[in-house]
Amino acid sequence: MKKVAVIMGSDSDLPVVKEAITTLKEFGIPVEAHVMSAHRTPAAAAEFAKNAASNGFGVIIAAAGKAAHLAGVLAGHTTLPVIGIPIKSSTLDGLDALLATVQMPMGIPVATVAIDGAGNAAILAAQMLALSDEGLAQQLLDRKKKMEEGVKAKDAKLQEAVAAL
Repeated sequence: MKKVAVIMGSDSDLPVVKEAITTLKEFGIPVEAHVMSAHRTPAAAAEFAKNAASNGFGVIIAAAGKAAHLAGVLAGHTTLPVIGIPIKSSTLDGLDALLATVQMPMGIPVATVAIDGAGNAAILAAQMLALSDEGLAQQLLDRKKKMEEGVKAKDAKLQEAVAAL
């Protein structure tokens, strides 16, 4: 199975990004996490992205706040899918990171999840890998079924509460 790289712009992003790492591990997807900066270590970020496919990666997840150019820098140096996680920071509540991550030029796509949406980034990465892995595809279907059952159980409980009013 291909690996997923989780690259964060700062170690301060780990409290958000850990949800992506744990979700990927729940699916049995090999994951590596690194700190790289689009601005402070641009050569290292570019080198990582250039070699990611040959190093066994299938998807790159990039998390960054504020200017949030990390996902775009990585996407500019690879043909692998890149998923951006805009990180909420003390300035502009993450809107700056969201706009920097989602506004990519033609030819350099970055799939972008919600601000601090690490869990969805992991699920999207799993869905991408599941295109060529039936076992992983089944795990995703099972997860959706479990979510559906959870909503139905909540609705049944609500119906009981409403009937008792």
